[in-house]
Amino acid sequence: MTKIVFMGTPAFSAPILKMLAEEGYDIVSVVTQPDRPVGRKKILTPTPVKEQALELGLPVYQPEKLKDPEQAQKILDLQPDLIVTAAFGQILPTAILEAPKLGAINVHASLLPEYRGGAPIHQAIIDGKTETGVTIMYMVDRLDAGDIISQKSVPIEETDHTGSMFEKLSAAGMELLKETLPSIIDGTNPRIPQDEEHVTFARNISREQERIDWNKSAHDIYNQVRGLHPWPVAFTTLEDANVKVWWAEIADSKKTGAPGEIVELTKDAIIVQTGEGTLAIKELQPAGKKRMTAEDHLRGPKLQAGDRFE
Repeated sequence: MTKIVFMGTPAFSAPILKMLAEEGYDIVSVVTQPDRPVGRKKILTPTPVKEQALELGLPVYQPEKLKDPEQAQKILDLQPDLIVTAAFGQILPTAILEAPKLGAINVHASLLPEYRGGAPIHQAIIDGKTETGVTIMYMVDRLDAGDIISQKSVPIEETDHTGSMFEKLSAAGMELLKETLPSIIDGTNPRIPQDEEHVTFARNISREQERIDWNKSAHDIYNQVRGLHPWPVAFTTLEDANVKVWWAEIADSKKTGAPGEIVELTKDAIIVQTGEGTLAIKELQPAGKKRMTAEDHLRGPKLQAGDRFE
């Protein structure tokens, strides 16, 4: 039986691991990131993949850095026939990539060669794409540059956000891998080199990408808000204090002002002028407070039309 090492970390990866186990594949180890402190109380929390592995009764290995030869050797000692990764979160050293006789494959959440990198789902939504997908690909020692084995498209609806697309793409990746694995194991799968002329990148989201620029259009800012929802969340500034904008919608206000200016307050929204059109903030989180609806926020200290987000 083909010996598989599975490598993944977030909730995106857990259903893929579960599918492999339910299909009866021989998973000799599950490799995931170390437990990390989470929340204000910094509670040490296992990754979703670790939780899934323990539920399935599978052995778990949590290396801090696979660049360390001793930590990498523990995987090599397993002598896997195939490595399957899905959002693992570390670059694999060449020795690991070259060890399995069937290679190392990755479930990547974009239609490569578009959006190589660690934030393909965020970036597709921020860019206003109406379609993305998943790719099963061979891994090489360049970022997401290996040959394509199979792909599946998934539409992005106007109301989708990063959280909803993570779920959709995880399900699509699970099904695509289920369909594709038999051909990889028996050696009949295609290998399609990526077209380097069409490569784009989706690097991990920076703090500056989270900041709202009110000079942009309402549509662009809406895409930014949903592309950063529910993590890491877009933010703006009011009177030198950061305000997270959890959710917003494109508005159709007849009132106008300077970009960033609050032009209208309704029962359940804060209407803000942008460089083109207006945006209705529906959920926000002022500094030092909890996430709340705009309606709840407006019951407290009153914002006024004319106040301006930086």
